Amino acid sequence: RNIVINSLLPLLFSVESQDDYAVTYTSTQICAVKGSTEVIGCSFKYPSRYPYLRDTVWFTKGNGNKRDDLKRDPVYAGRVSYSCGLNSCTLTIRDLRESHSAVYKFRFEANQKSFTGLPGVTLNVTVLQVHVDTSSYPDWATLTCQSSCRLNNHLFYAWYKNGQKISTQSDQYWYTDNLNSSDSYSCAVTGHEDFPSPSVYIPEVPSVTVSPSGEIVEGSSVTLACTGDANPMAKYTWYKEQKQISHEKQINFRSIQSSDSGEYYSRAPNLNFSLLHAFGINLSTFLPDAPKLPFVSVSPSAEIVEGSSVSLTCSSDANPAADYTWYKDKKLMSREQQLTFSSIQSSDSGEYCCTAENELGKNSSEVISINVKCEGRQTFLILTLKCYDCIIDSIKCG
Repeated sequence: RNIVINSLLPLLFSVESQDDYAVTYTSTQICAVKGSTEVIGCSFKYPSRYPYLRDTVWFTKGNGNKRDDLKRDPVYAGRVSYSCGLNSCTLTIRDLRESHSAVYKFRFEANQKSFTGLPGVTLNVTVLQVHVDTSSYPDWATLTCQSSCRLNNHLFYAWYKNGQKISTQSDQYWYTDNLNSSDSYSCAVTGHEDFPSPSVYIPEVPSVTVSPSGEIVEGSSVTLACTGDANPMAKYTWYKEQKQISHEKQINFRSIQSSDSGEYYSRAPNLNFSLLHAFGINLSTFLPDAPKLPFVSVSPSAEIVEGSSVSLTCSSDANPAADYTWYKDKKLMSREQQLTFSSIQSSDSGEYCCTAENELGKNSSEVISINVKCEGRQTFLILTLKCYDCIIDSIKCG
């Protein structure tokens, strides 16, 4: 009976559990800069009574067979090496490229049993980018050396201006009050200066221009253009009332209509710029209209000494713009909008009125009576607004 029991003991102790095999990674998420060297490490275990370790493999594709070994992958040729012991193994990848971003797994074989550590280690290889924040224009700009994944918080950065190094032990932020659009900036992680970010330029503030300037007549051709230099070249976006309408540098209205009225914004962000500068212009269209009742203004309005300068100005809302004519005592005096007396005299007394006319109609001001009186050596200008419209050749103006 004792012999039977003893013969079963080795069989009982030889039973293996899945828990006898394990892989523990030093880190499961790694962010590394292009061009740098990264070490991925792990520890592993297997039944101690079988200390014989047959094989170790790092892989990103397949199941970890020999053909999946990174040392056989041409993408990693000359860049990878292993350093493995009985219970630990490290993978070193030199001169990282973006194509090396992948999930790395470790597989070992012991006691004729293979085991793969899951889920593996996710490696993201990032290319640095300079992000420009110009929200503090025109005082300064904030430059940030950014990556597509989270780098080690204890890294130092080198900053470059026009290709010349200006700092080596900085954090990821750089502030400049020299906002010259011809200056380029780039950054790199200290120790990996051979792999800087692409250079970017602080952009000029974009501006909006309207052509033609001045009043806009319905049915006419109008162009809204957004200008602003940036390198790399800026991409433009147009908005009307906060709704995106175009990605072109300018908007052309071949025949502008009243429905086109509104507030337009041009934004010219660079791909590497996060803050979008918006500059608005209020585009108002005017329906064609005959001149409204003209208004006459007199300058100066105080007492005037004989021989001084006096101006009468005629104004009227009209689309298209009105042509003006001045009359004194029903006789034509001038076809200008402003009637100027360089040295007013008593002979300039009389009744004045003006007309405003365009292709859609004509209208006239009320009559202003100017009475120049001489008292001693002073001349007083007395203005009287008559309660009737200007009559020219017995035809009512307008």
